[in-house]
Amino acid sequence: MKLLQRWFGQPKAIRRWAFASVIANVGIIVTGGAVRLTESGLGCPEWPKCTADSLTTTPEMGIYGVIEFGNRVLTFALVAVALGALLAAWLRIPRRTSLVRLAVLGMLYVPVQAIIGGITVWTNLNPWVVGLHFLASIPLVALSVALYARSGEPDGEVVELVPRAVVLLGRGIVGVAFAVIVLGVVVTGSGPHAGDADTPRNGMDPALMSQLHADAVWLLLGLTVALIAALHAVKAPLAARRVAYALLAVELSQGVIGYVQYYLDLPELLVGLHMLGAGVLWVAAVAVPFSLRRREPSVEAVPLHYEIHGEREGDVIVEREPEPAA
Repeated sequence: MKLLQRWFGQPKAIRRWAFASVIANVGIIVTGGAVRLTESGLGCPEWPKCTADSLTTTPEMGIYGVIEFGNRVLTFALVAVALGALLAAWLRIPRRTSLVRLAVLGMLYVPVQAIIGGITVWTNLNPWVVGLHFLASIPLVALSVALYARSGEPDGEVVELVPRAVVLLGRGIVGVAFAVIVLGVVVTGSGPHAGDADTPRNGMDPALMSQLHADAVWLLLGLTVALIAALHAVKAPLAARRVAYALLAVELSQGVIGYVQYYLDLPELLVGLHMLGAGVLWVAAVAVPFSLRRREPSVEAVPLHYEIHGEREGDVIVEREPEPAA
């Protein structure tokens, strides 16, 4: 019982599980890309079984079957992490309904992503369905980031730390980042890495889609630079500026990788790094709006404990000046 309380019941446990969920959901993007880049998309030709007669891969299927089945097994890791986050949110003392809701959404969404993965197999890696399978990870990553951010703050009223226009700019960056990722998926569907040698592409012009994707990236860069300038102009908190600079660094890295892979005819290693970068880019973008506001402690919150000259606010001990002696 003590072990259960230590792993799931402590207030900081949910934050650790949420961080693990962020890592796991970005990781599944990378492993899914590895399946496609190694042409292992139909390594297991059936779903949910690997073959009509076997749940697991067989020796005759070779390395392609191992890679595809390995990616399927990782879905259980996602389920385990999501379940851990849900238990941590439920057993937290005091329990916070907002965290439980986010954890439940994350737990329910994992099977949806798995089913879309099954449909990609049933449709013989239709490029549009494959793209949808990639995009299915985007809401999961966002939920994980939201759970991580919310677990580190109280449930009270939202207080914006910057003018409203800057808040809207931060939200706009999230929208443009999503558009960049969607266009990147369409570019991938028109390119050479189909997941299987016999799989057709989506029929879009790769050069045109790459140009549109690059244009969206430049727009995202411009908005991020504008956000950084605005944050300095309004003297925003250091934490908010750090998040914006981190986003800019990811964007610049992604841009370099994107242009290099394009001019080198899309080598597998660089494409894989670009997919990892897409996941990290989305994490950084979603973190921006959370960095531009804070929450006041709820008047209905149950304090866990008090220390001398210290008062609990959410999960942070805020030191108070001692009262002068009478």
